[in-house]
Amino acid sequence: MRPAYLFSILDREFQSTEQGHHTPVMLWGPPGVGKSQIVAEVAGRHDVPVIDVRLSQMEPSDLRGIPFRSGELVEWAVPAMLPDAGRHGPRGILFLDEITSAAPTVSAAAYQLILDRRLGAYEVPAGWAIFAAGNRQGDRGVTYTMPAPLANRFSHFEFEVNLDDWVAWAYANGIDERVIAFLRFRPELLFDFDPAHNPVAFPSPRSWEFAHRALQKFGERPDVLVGSLQACVGPAAGIELHAFVENLDNLPDLDAILRGDEVPVPEPIDLQYAVASSLVGRAIRARETADGNAVMGCILDYARRFPQREMGVMLVSDMHRAVGEDLFAVPQFSDWANQVADVMLYDG
Repeated sequence: MRPAYLFSILDREFQSTEQGHHTPVMLWGPPGVGKSQIVAEVAGRHDVPVIDVRLSQMEPSDLRGIPFRSGELVEWAVPAMLPDAGRHGPRGILFLDEITSAAPTVSAAAYQLILDRRLGAYEVPAGWAIFAAGNRQGDRGVTYTMPAPLANRFSHFEFEVNLDDWVAWAYANGIDERVIAFLRFRPELLFDFDPAHNPVAFPSPRSWEFAHRALQKFGERPDVLVGSLQACVGPAAGIELHAFVENLDNLPDLDAILRGDEVPVPEPIDLQYAVASSLVGRAIRARETADGNAVMGCILDYARRFPQREMGVMLVSDMHRAVGEDLFAVPQFSDWANQVADVMLYDG
């Protein structure tokens, strides 16, 4: 399932704790695709804490607690990491990450916690959702087969990498527009992991964020830039991104486009992707300014000039995801929409 839909499901599952309808959720997917990130985004939306418990690093006693004598009885000291309404707040997310890497004895200790929301005398506060994530056995991580009793305590969702969802996230989080443009040009490289070869560095949503950071740190160091990009996304993808970035000197004058000048669309398709991504970035930065609508209007005018109208549709769709329904109030929007009505399947 694509991230945008998973976000909606996790968001609703979190809210359902207050109505008593919450079902623990298990996210399956290869490394680096954003499973942990989407949980953090749900928590951020509701301004609640996430307690990230890495079961792969634990012993059964770490979860169950340590016994101690109380008079003639033995009681258990509740681990401080488990949610407590007094210390952590009445609402939040208990995130059991790397659950498929946990030893079977640790998984067994988690059974009661996940299904019954209790562990001995301890009880998970009512406003806390329980989410988990892990890699599949074919992903070449350290994994165990999830026992049937544990699996039956979750609803299960497969995390599907989706370029449009990643692009929307990238614009919202300030990822370098050159990286966004490159992946629009080479979408198959958003995630390219072959477990048979077990590479050290490979393209993934996580490692493209690392590439973004490398461009900020080493963009003025041509002697080390290509090596730093390869270190993030692998040898082949790193070289391709570097070549793409080097070719951006041939971009048209973006300021002239935003002034409404008649600027020709570049012929090379990679430069068209770069122009489109750069213009979306300009729209985001102009959104809160007095001339924001004028800027978006000039971008819409330019979108009509692409020889392949699908490129203009991509540009405007990305801009809509980034700036929202304000785009519909721009006078040029209706003209653009009428021009592409026969080719556009608009994704809101």
